[in-house]
Amino acid sequence: MKPIEEQSLAPEWQRAVRQVEAMVGGRVTAAEQHERWRPAYYLEVEREGETLPIYFRGDRGDLDHGVYPLEHEMGVMQVLEAEGLPVPHIYGFCDDPRGIVMERRPGRPDLSTARDEAEARAVLEHYMEILAQLHAIPLERFDSLGLRAPRNAREIGLGDFPKWEKSFQLQKNQPEPMIEFVSGWLKRNVPEHRTRACMVAGDSGQFIFENSRVTAMLDLELAYIGDPMADFAGMLCRDLSEPFGDLSHGFLHYAKITGEPIDIDAVKYHTIRFGLVTPMTVAPLCAQPPPGLNLAQYVGWNLVYGRIPLELLAGFVGAELQAPELPAPGTSRFTVLHDALVRDLDAANDRYEIDVALRTAQYLREIDRSGVRLEEQDLDEVGALLGQRPADWRDADEKLEAFVLAAGPEQDAKLVEFFYRRTLRHEALLRPAMRELEHSALHEMKL
Repeated sequence: MKPIEEQSLAPEWQRAVRQVEAMVGGRVTAAEQHERWRPAYYLEVEREGETLPIYFRGDRGDLDHGVYPLEHEMGVMQVLEAEGLPVPHIYGFCDDPRGIVMERRPGRPDLSTARDEAEARAVLEHYMEILAQLHAIPLERFDSLGLRAPRNAREIGLGDFPKWEKSFQLQKNQPEPMIEFVSGWLKRNVPEHRTRACMVAGDSGQFIFENSRVTAMLDLELAYIGDPMADFAGMLCRDLSEPFGDLSHGFLHYAKITGEPIDIDAVKYHTIRFGLVTPMTVAPLCAQPPPGLNLAQYVGWNLVYGRIPLELLAGFVGAELQAPELPAPGTSRFTVLHDALVRDLDAANDRYEIDVALRTAQYLREIDRSGVRLEEQDLDEVGALLGQRPADWRDADEKLEAFVLAAGPEQDAKLVEFFYRRTLRHEALLRPAMRELEHSALHEMKL
């Protein structure tokens, strides 16, 4: 971390430093930008002879999902701290630039970095105990956040899905037949036997740990009041990009300490529901990417988190999933240009911006090699499904979406099978740039 005197901070971050100093009551002496898709800084503040590690968690800006403001996450963390849960202390909220000023606790993420299996097991058990504490907090503690408790079992089952669907419909900029299909199934098949509501982390499984103990829960921006089974679904989704290993032991530990059995079908329903939230959020951005978007990363999220609901849906509707036969890559007169771009970017330094460009180039090269052939496959299958081959991809999506919106449950299995093959075709094009998502798959639950 560089001393603040050596930093060339943009004007908005100079303003942020002054506000952090006022909130913490000290002087910012060092700073390091957290290179990721949202603005964030690691800071060190000198106060009365000690150095305080601080984290500035910035607003998403153009990438905001429009469902929960940053203030929501801050409020949830403050309630959890008051209830004795391990979360970073909040010093305050910065209005310009927008961000939460919070304590930076010791510890590291990623359970795969545990020193051995025993530590990983102990950390997972501790996190489950913390989730149990979270689920037991009286709902009136969250009244100040303006959260309304579900009125009936259907609202408990749907959770915050109506908010995500509303945001998706407002931002939607092209036909999205797969999303519309899964969304319709979710609304027709709510697990209305679930009657207990509690505060859930939502995007659960985000924490840091040290010496076999969780030191802090992190990223609570999607916390809401819903079915406790939703937090197990969140962990299954999180496992796709940040592997936990076999989660069955952790789930069973929760059941043991709470006396509440794990409802497997409810967990699967919520995994479909929460998995679909990612495509609903990122599909409009992938269709019209704003400047600076890590496009390959977002397309990866769109595909993988769209595929997982289809895989789980297959079990509910009796679909038989088969991967498509992928054609061998070909070449075009432009192949040499794609190869040169990938080669030059791969040889550049490893700064975040270069890596973003490299992944886009890798994706484009694979599209050049196989995209036309896979698109032809897709149009053939849409034609078989609808009875007439569409003219092009946009015509296909428009007609597919109309078909999905009019279809009844008798079409569910056929549509799951088609969308699964379509998703795998697209994943094949993105594979050279998928990184940690390349081999993502749900772990079997052994409960």
